[in-house]
Amino acid sequence: MRLIDIGANLASNQFKGDRDEVLARAREAGVERLVITGSDVDGSGEAADLAEAAPATWSTAGVHPHHAKDLDGAGLERSASLRGRPRVVAVGECGLDYYRNYSPREDQLRAFEAQLDLAARSGLPLFLHQRDAHDDFLAMLRTFWARLPGGAVVHCFTGGPAQAEAYLELGCHLGITGWVCDERRGDALREAVPRIPADRLMVETDAPYLLPRTIRPRPATRRCEPMHLPWGVREVAALRGEDPEEVAASSWSVAERFFRR
Repeated sequence: MRLIDIGANLASNQFKGDRDEVLARAREAGVERLVITGSDVDGSGEAADLAEAAPATWSTAGVHPHHAKDLDGAGLERSASLRGRPRVVAVGECGLDYYRNYSPREDQLRAFEAQLDLAARSGLPLFLHQRDAHDDFLAMLRTFWARLPGGAVVHCFTGGPAQAEAYLELGCHLGITGWVCDERRGDALREAVPRIPADRLMVETDAPYLLPRTIRPRPATRRCEPMHLPWGVREVAALRGEDPEEVAASSWSVAERFFRR
């Protein structure tokens, strides 16, 4: 399979000691292209640096809702400037997270609105995060949607059919991770996956998180890597009654169109 991992947190400290080896293992597993997620201002800058140093690698630039309380005017200006970097292909990771609430909700809403505005002005697509905040998240997206020519992907989508339908109806894409392999928590997502149109579905690892539970033999650590993407693809294919090669090829084409690369 030839694969594009649309979301890997390679700027994470968990990859600090062996990032080159992680990229090499990804290539060996068929992950020929990947997008490095930026989740705060400094991390987005590092992600852009990493993308420019590695072949067939791009990045996003944004502020995750966990870090929303730290986003001030200067940070927003720095974040906006990253959109001009040659390998930055999306605004985000941004959105709302009411599960952890590491940032107060009012700060999350403020930071999300600011980044929606940045996406509207830059024309770049959005790379979105939502957890336990569906109603507010969808309402804000609807308010801005007509101004967002680049569209959006709800990254690491874990919801069920009703949430999927709401995002698809608006025009969003959905990014599917190894959560789909989790028999304990993934039932709603597993029900939704067969209903996602092929031209709206992309695959990702969200490494170092969400290691697929179907991997055999079990890895020595819980750290997920881009090389584990084929396990998620195989699960998606099984749920859709498709061949893994078909899912991989479709997701590749969708990602190329979405990120314009």
